[in-house]
Amino acid sequence: MTVSALRHQEDRPKTRERMLGMAGAAGIGVLLAIQARINGALGVRMDDGIAAGLISFFGGFVVLLAATFAFPQARRGWRNLRTELRRPGGLRPWQCLGGVCGGYLVFTQGMAAAALGVAMFTVAVVAGQVSSGLVVDRLGLGPAGPQHVTPTRLFGAGLAVVAVVIAVSANMGSGEASWLVLLPALAGIGLGWQAAVNGRMKQAVDSAVFAAMFNFGIGMTALAAAFAVEVALRGLPHFPAEPWLYTGGFLGIFVIGGTVALVRVTGVLVLSLGMIAGQLVGALLVDVFAPAAETGIPASTVLGVLLTLVAVGVAALPDRPGRAGRRLPR
Repeated sequence: MTVSALRHQEDRPKTRERMLGMAGAAGIGVLLAIQARINGALGVRMDDGIAAGLISFFGGFVVLLAATFAFPQARRGWRNLRTELRRPGGLRPWQCLGGVCGGYLVFTQGMAAAALGVAMFTVAVVAGQVSSGLVVDRLGLGPAGPQHVTPTRLFGAGLAVVAVVIAVSANMGSGEASWLVLLPALAGIGLGWQAAVNGRMKQAVDSAVFAAMFNFGIGMTALAAAFAVEVALRGLPHFPAEPWLYTGGFLGIFVIGGTVALVRVTGVLVLSLGMIAGQLVGALLVDVFAPAAETGIPASTVLGVLLTLVAVGVAALPDRPGRAGRRLPR
């Protein structure tokens, strides 16, 4: 058997594992789209995106904190974290702050998802998420180590940015919509970095439950500080009575827990691509069957979503045999 054939056999399990990881990431993306609608609706009803984000994080944190004390491996996470932070070459303090990006994402869901529509909100997140995934993988910030930036990956990321411009073109005349679209785009950039550092933490503490709980705790703390300032300036918001508006945090458990568990297998970019595919499908379904407004979905938004799916496929293409060495210079 030739060396190339042996390598092909060795790569099969890795390819299968990555495909399963991408399918799991797509499921996470669908949940993220649904969470965006729930948190967006809560933010509108409360007229307070910060309070909506805090409620979402608090609900997820309480469940994960109980799970941390229930499972012995998760309880050992506290000790493992202290050891890693003290060990030379171990986990760095800044690698424990991924929850801040998660808090910002939930905040943008409350602020912008209902106004923009879930589909447009998701496409804006996509542009930042794919671009961030390229950079984070290249720097090797995630547990999968450095990933080369190939021409196909770079082209796919650029195509995703073009798709965002097309998707928001129908609302370019509206200053509010044009400004709001920046919020999810920045949140998408944060998602790539968050996935990397959360994966590093999971690897260090050897517990996905503990890593997810710690992530929720950091995000909740950041949002609580912002909410305290807001209450001092505006007073307490109105709390709606519908129970379903408070379920976003429980969906967030699966979103954060899933990304923490899968990023080691997929890398940040491939994880982002799988989540994007799920987000787009879920977002369009939500906007079709439970539209936030009576204006419908602009054709440019649908075109932007379809073009983003093309961008995801392009960026996920493997290098051709014999071209694996053709990578962009450092």
